[in-house]
Amino acid sequence: MKIIVHPRVHERHPDITDEDVYSAWIGCISQRNRAGAQGTIGAGYDLSGRLLEFIARHDPRTDEWLIYHAMKCTKKTLRELGIQAPHKRRG
Repeated sequence: MKIIVHPRVHERHPDITDEDVYSAWIGCISQRNRAGAQGTIGAGYDLSGRLLEFIARHDPRTDEWLIYHAMKCTKKTLRELGIQAPHKRRG
C-alpha cells in the first residue's frame, strides 16, 4: 500500500506537511466510506497534536491511496464521523 498526498493540500494549507498527513492517516481515530465514489473520510492526530480531517481515494489496481484533502478538522466532519469535539485548553 502506498499513500500519496496531493500537492494541493500544501497549496491550500501550507502549515500541513506530508508527515502531518501521514501521521493523521496512521493514527486515524475514525473513518468511513462516503456514498458513491466520493472516497473515504477520516480524522487523526498529526505530529503536533492537531486533529486533522482527510479525504482519500483508493486505486485497487495499484493499491495506492491518494489523499487529496487534509486540513484541521471541522465541526461538520466531526459530526459526520460521530466524534465529539476535543475540549480546548484554557489558560
